[in-house]
Amino acid sequence: MQRLWNEFIESFRIAITQIRANKMRSVLTALGVIIGIVAVTLMGTAIRGIDTGFQNSLSMLGDDVIYVQKWPWGNVEDWWNYANRPNLRPRDAETLNRVITDTPNSLLEIAVPVVARGVAVKKDDAKVSSVFTIGTTAEYARISGADYKEGRLFNDTEAVAGREVVVLGYDVAEALFPNGSPLDQTVLVGGHPFQVIGVVVKQGEFLGLFSFDNQAIIPIAAFQKYFGARRGAELRVKVKDKTQLSAAKEELIGAMRRVRGQLPAERDNFSLNEQQAFKAQLDPIKSGIALAGLFITGLSLFVGAIGIMNITFVSVKERTKEIGTRKALGARRRSILLQFLIEAVSICLIGGAAGMVVSFAMFLGVRSAAPSFPVEFSPDLVVVSMLVSVVTGIVSGFAPAWGASRLDPVVALRYE
Repeated sequence: MQRLWNEFIESFRIAITQIRANKMRSVLTALGVIIGIVAVTLMGTAIRGIDTGFQNSLSMLGDDVIYVQKWPWGNVEDWWNYANRPNLRPRDAETLNRVITDTPNSLLEIAVPVVARGVAVKKDDAKVSSVFTIGTTAEYARISGADYKEGRLFNDTEAVAGREVVVLGYDVAEALFPNGSPLDQTVLVGGHPFQVIGVVVKQGEFLGLFSFDNQAIIPIAAFQKYFGARRGAELRVKVKDKTQLSAAKEELIGAMRRVRGQLPAERDNFSLNEQQAFKAQLDPIKSGIALAGLFITGLSLFVGAIGIMNITFVSVKERTKEIGTRKALGARRRSILLQFLIEAVSICLIGGAAGMVVSFAMFLGVRSAAPSFPVEFSPDLVVVSMLVSVVTGIVSGFAPAWGASRLDPVVALRYE
């Protein structure tokens, strides 16, 4: 064992000496590995970034909330069937809550009606267009996980009376009141005066498509008074135990059929949506990125491996007499094999380290240029990249190293 260790140390020393003696050749040889490691790292960073951004976005939807809507999330094949469905009404939430209350051991907790449209919100000369304005009840606080930077949500009395009170999203409040608190100030929501009673903390965007900070929340009675509800409503239903989400959906289907007065033979005239629908749509995108990344990575590493194998063969030819001398002095085949194998692996490790530096620099550049873009550089990527480098070195260097170890010392000493 001690002899093997000594051979390893000596082979490593010889490999470093050869790499230093042929710096430019070693750099060019390692270039393919560098490109491959950059591809591996960027692919992993992209997939992790998508996962992180997706999970952050889904947490805003709530993993214990089911959305009862007219249209499903995702592809619609039978378009006319969905288009001819009757709209959901805000009062359907009251009926559904009575069904939930009357159901023993119900898995559902509460249903909250939500109506929405985009309107402009103004304060003096400041204006924010297309603010996602939500009309709902005071129970909205039970299904929303958002905290408040300032103030509060409206209470039952304000909601039932349809008071002109509003809770602003973070970006809307910042745009209208950049230098002070918006609490107790009056803003125009769709041209109608509302008193600001709260500001939601910054929440971010949903998959880069929709900002939760560009919203305003008002009582549903005030919404219907000023904006109507011609597009219909949606019901957001909170489940008691998210681990029983499938069973809760089955219960909700039965409850909603009672609310809608549907006969047993009729098709459901509503859709149940939840965050898993987005996950199902995102998985093919992630798979496509992974396949493209694997192809680019494999191609780069294949080219790099061929380059390393070629240079190692050249190195064996150049040092044939040296190999013959070492074998004549008693060097084992194992020692020769180890020497050239460690040289190939060392070049790959240098290329891997350089690739990691380039990848991390690119990661920092993306973070600096787009702070909101979900990228994540994990220590796992470092381990994977180094393992890929070692495997590439072993695979590409084994054939020439094996050939060097099998040389006849007499023939090697006579080599010109």
